[in-house]
Amino acid sequence: MSKKLLKSAALVSGFTLISRILGFIRDVVIAYIFGASTSTDAFLVAYKIPNFMRRLFAEGAFSQAFTPILSEYKTQQDHAEVKHLVAHVAGNLGSILLLVTVIGIVMASLLVMIFAPGFLQQPEKFDLTVTMLQITFPYLWFIALAAFSGAILNTYGQFGVPAFTPVLLNLCLIGAALWFAPYFEYPIMALAYGASFAGIVQLGFQLPFLYRLDLLPKPRFNWHDPGVKRVYRLMIPALFGVSVSQINLLIDTLMASFLITGSVSWLYYSDRLMEFPLAMFGIALATVMLPDLSKAVARGDMRNYNNTLDWALRWVFVVAAPSMMGLIILAVPILATLFHHGEFSDNDVMMTARSLVAYAFGLLGFVLVKVLASGFFSRQDTRTPVKIAVIAMTTNIFLNLALIWPLQHAGLALATSLAALLNAGLLYRGLRKQKVFQPQPGWLSLSLRIFIATGCMTLLLWWGSGSISIWLNMAMLERALYLFGWIIAGIIVYFVSLVGLGFRLHHLTLK
Repeated sequence: MSKKLLKSAALVSGFTLISRILGFIRDVVIAYIFGASTSTDAFLVAYKIPNFMRRLFAEGAFSQAFTPILSEYKTQQDHAEVKHLVAHVAGNLGSILLLVTVIGIVMASLLVMIFAPGFLQQPEKFDLTVTMLQITFPYLWFIALAAFSGAILNTYGQFGVPAFTPVLLNLCLIGAALWFAPYFEYPIMALAYGASFAGIVQLGFQLPFLYRLDLLPKPRFNWHDPGVKRVYRLMIPALFGVSVSQINLLIDTLMASFLITGSVSWLYYSDRLMEFPLAMFGIALATVMLPDLSKAVARGDMRNYNNTLDWALRWVFVVAAPSMMGLIILAVPILATLFHHGEFSDNDVMMTARSLVAYAFGLLGFVLVKVLASGFFSRQDTRTPVKIAVIAMTTNIFLNLALIWPLQHAGLALATSLAALLNAGLLYRGLRKQKVFQPQPGWLSLSLRIFIATGCMTLLLWWGSGSISIWLNMAMLERALYLFGWIIAGIIVYFVSLVGLGFRLHHLTLK
C-alpha cells in the first residue's frame, strides 16, 4: 500500500513540478514586464479574489467534503448510484457557482473595497482593479467545475490528469503577457483575459477523461437529493475550516493595501515561492491520502487509517524541514535568480526576501495542516477543523495588528506563519484527543536524525551562499548556475547526513 501511495504522490509531485516551473516562468515574465508596480498590485488583487473563492468552492472545502462521500458511494454502491450522485452534485454546484459569479461581476467595486480598501486612496488603481476583477471572475465558474472533475478522477486513481491541469493556466498567462499585452491600453489587462480563458481550457481538458470513466455528468438540480445534502452538510463548515490559510493570506493583502506600493506584489512573489514545496509535497500527499483514508473509514479499517497518517507525517518532516531552512538561507539568491530582471529592482528583491523568510518559517505548519486536516475530513468531521480554524484566524488577525507596524509587509507574512503552526498543533492535538491517531514507534530517533541532517545542510548553505551584494551583481546565467549548484550540494549533504546517522527507507514504510 505504501508503494502505491508513494507512486501516486510521486506522479502528482512530478506534474506539480512541471506546473510550478512554468509558474515560476510565468512570474518571471510578469515581474520582467510589469515589475512590482501599481498595475501589478491591481491585477494580483483582481486575480486573488476569484482564486480565493476557487479554494473555497473547488479544491478546498468542496473537494474535502465531496471526496469522502464519493469514495463511500464507490465502495458501497453500484456505478449507477455513483453517476446519480455526480450528476446531482454537478447541477447544484454549477448553479450556485453561476449565481456567485454573476454577483461577483455586478458587485466588483464592493469586493475591491472589502479586500483592498487601501486602493480607495488611489482612484486609478482602484478602477483598474475593479475592471480586471469583472474580467477574471468567470474564471471561478470554470475552475471550480474543473476541480470537481479532478476530485472524481482522483477518487478513481487517475491523479495525473488533475495534477497536470494547472500547467494549462500557466501557459495561458505566459502567452497573454508575452503576445497580447502590447495590444491593450493597459497591458496588464491581457493577464485578466488570460486567466478567464485558462479556466475554460482547464475544464475542457478533463472532460474526455470523465467520459472514459462513464462519469461525464448530465447536471441535475435537486437540493433534496440525499447525497447532495450530505456533501453540503459537510461543505458548509469546511468552507471556513479548510481555507483558513487562504483567508489569512487575503487578510494580509487587505492590510498590505494600506502599505507602500509594491507591498502586495512582494507578498505575492514570496508566497509563490513558499508554495512550491507546499504544492510539490504537502498538497500532493494530501491529494492521494484523502481517497485512501476515506475508503479505510468506509471499510471500518482504522488500523490502515492510523498507519497511513503516520506514514504521511514522517514524509512531511523528512521533506519539509530541510525545505524550510533552504528557503530561509537562500531567500535572496532564489529571488535574485528568478526575478531580478527588467522592472524588478534591487529593492524589490530585498523586500520580497523579508516576507519569504517570514513565510518559510511556517512552511512545516502549512504542510502539516494539509495532511492533518485530511484525517478529519476523511471521517466526515468538518466541525473540529472549523473550531480550530477560528482560533488560528483570530490569532492571525491579532498578530497582524501587532507585527505590521514594526515589520511592515514581512510582519503580515510572519503572522500567517505563526497562525499556521498553531493550526497544525491544534489539529494534531484534536486527532490524539479523539483517539483516532496513535504515532508509531521510532519518531524520536527519526526526529533527531532530521534535526541534525538539516543542521548540516543549513551550515553548508550559510557558508557557501555568500553576501547579498554578490548575488545582486552577478550575471543571470552565473546566478542560475551558482544557485543550482548550492541547492544540489545542500540536498546531497542532507541525505548523506541522514543515511550516515542510520536513516533507512524502511523507516518511512507504511506498516
